[in-house]
Amino acid sequence: MVLTAESQEGLAMGHPYWPRELKIEGYQPNQRSMWQILAFLFSVSGALLVGVWLLTGRSRGPVLTPGRRLTLCWFAICGFIHGVIEGWFALHYQDIPADQSFLSQLWKEYGKGDSRYIIADNFTVCMETVTACAWGPMSVWTVIAFLRHQPHRFVLQLIVSLGQLYGDVLYFYTEYREGFSHSEMWHPIYFWFYFVFMNALWIVIPSLLIIDAWGNLSRAQGDVDTRTGNKTLKKN
Repeated sequence: MVLTAESQEGLAMGHPYWPRELKIEGYQPNQRSMWQILAFLFSVSGALLVGVWLLTGRSRGPVLTPGRRLTLCWFAICGFIHGVIEGWFALHYQDIPADQSFLSQLWKEYGKGDSRYIIADNFTVCMETVTACAWGPMSVWTVIAFLRHQPHRFVLQLIVSLGQLYGDVLYFYTEYREGFSHSEMWHPIYFWFYFVFMNALWIVIPSLLIIDAWGNLSRAQGDVDTRTGNKTLKKN
């Protein structure tokens, strides 16, 4: 295997993260390969997608459209990622560089695309803690609310999606302000896939769900206003 100049420099520093001058006390390289870690992440996400898709097809309430069923699959996956994976980071961020637990290794792998997770950057810790404590449980609640046809279901969809969108905008913007210094710029996996693509999902999908919730809530309020108006006319 031929090492690039960047790889040789990373080995000399004792870690693969950017910027190269980072000093990470106690860092231990992962014992698992990138493919093992990604296989776990996408296998669990895929299993949740299939499971929730089948569950929503058997719902005893009103028939859900394919789009709505996919929305619930999305929130189920969000519940797992926010509550379990990001929850692990919120609890163990100080131990991750030296830890060999599977989820710590997952974060060390992802850190190649954003080393703020390895150095326990203050914004990242705060943002992920809020995400794990708020948007994780509320994503699961949103799935339950739709399955039970509860009247607040679109309110939950709106709140969670707004929170996800706001957090992700800050996530990208703070890194932009720092000159994208925590990843190897233009790297096809670490920059484009880990940092850009995987996080862009929480820009695009929540934006669409905000529009969807806006439309449904506006129609509901319009119906209330119409009924209220009719009752007022009858009284007069």
